[in-house]
Amino acid sequence: MITPRFSCSQTEDAVIVAMYCPSIRAADVEINVDDTLVTVHVNPYFLRLNFSKPVLEDDNSSAKYDPSSGTLTITLTKENKGEVFDDLDLLAKLLAPRRTVQNPTPSIEVLSSECLPEDELVSRTEGLSLENDEIAQAAENDWQLPQEVPQEGLPPLNLSMQMHYGFLDMHSGYLKHATHTENEINELGDDAEVCAKEEQLIAWTHPHVSDDGVFQYTEKENAEMLRLPRKEYLATEIQTHDLYLTLLTLLFSYMYDSRTSQHDPTPESAWTMGNLTPAFTALDPPHSSRYMGGHHVFTKDELQESLVPSYRRSLTFPLYRSFILVEKCREDVAGILQKGKRTVMRCLLEMKNIFDHHEVYYIYSKIWIDDFCVWIQADADDGILQLLGKNLMEVKVDKALIGWDLDVIEMAAKQALERESDSDDETTETDSE
Repeated sequence: MITPRFSCSQTEDAVIVAMYCPSIRAADVEINVDDTLVTVHVNPYFLRLNFSKPVLEDDNSSAKYDPSSGTLTITLTKENKGEVFDDLDLLAKLLAPRRTVQNPTPSIEVLSSECLPEDELVSRTEGLSLENDEIAQAAENDWQLPQEVPQEGLPPLNLSMQMHYGFLDMHSGYLKHATHTENEINELGDDAEVCAKEEQLIAWTHPHVSDDGVFQYTEKENAEMLRLPRKEYLATEIQTHDLYLTLLTLLFSYMYDSRTSQHDPTPESAWTMGNLTPAFTALDPPHSSRYMGGHHVFTKDELQESLVPSYRRSLTFPLYRSFILVEKCREDVAGILQKGKRTVMRCLLEMKNIFDHHEVYYIYSKIWIDDFCVWIQADADDGILQLLGKNLMEVKVDKALIGWDLDVIEMAAKQALERESDSDDETTETDSE
């Protein structure tokens, strides 16, 4: 079965589902509505949607197929007119299986049973239109069919660290040996060919943080969300609290790479983000010893404890090791969190795209990022994310918390630079004599 591309919108009285299913027979469309669950089947497409509120299939409902565009438009009446259906743009949440009921009461009473010969059972099973493995998966998942979208063309992967500049960014290589020539105009030196100066990295603003326009997922992002797994997570309150803290570390490594690459990933981006994320490189996500249940309140101490490992790694492994830089990354993460789960989801999708295209590090998408994308849409709370972002913006990670005597090291480095500068001055005076 193929999950078609689709989008959902709403009016005051109805919910509208637009599906792209070309070359079908409109007479073969089957639509079933069960409270909040809507299923649509027309060979070879199958779509199952779980809305946040109930809908009805009544005289005002309709289904129209436009063969010229291949679009099937289904209009379903809201059970309570005037209700606002939340998260219609979060496709992974709509596709997630209906939540299981704890300790359910049996709803089917067996009145009689019939034993059929094994050969007849085999023949009946083989006659079904579904594959055997799909039947097994459906049986394990409350008979909800798995939904997958065929792989479309993957976005191009940037395989070069070469910086392009000039008219329409058409040129490169002209400044490769700038320090060995008499080019007194170029202020970037050889770095003009590979990356931005550190001062530019500090002053840079992430486009997702500065964007104040109306949020809307792109077609590429929608397609990526359709490929996410269909899962339901039964996390405890403590596990959920730890997930929010782990999200901090993921976004921190994403923001570091975005800032140092100016939101233009390099072949080293997966390595950089992986090494800066404790949950990836050491399989050691944050675990709060202070949260005891109830409302998710993030204290200054637990936020500092969660960030210190990321700070240490940022000051050890990557190319740019600056305390001011990692503080800027913390502010970036706080800004993204305050924008809510849709912007967070966009960042995670970009992070997932980078890891998915690496021949080794793709496993971290499978064991972390894929599930985080589903969890963000289905279970994360915008209010908690915004509170977390607000608290994170107010937190300050002192250098003393890093535990490496950074002040002493910085003082020694400054003294070494001063001695080097004095030595250069003396050499210049001697040459002039």
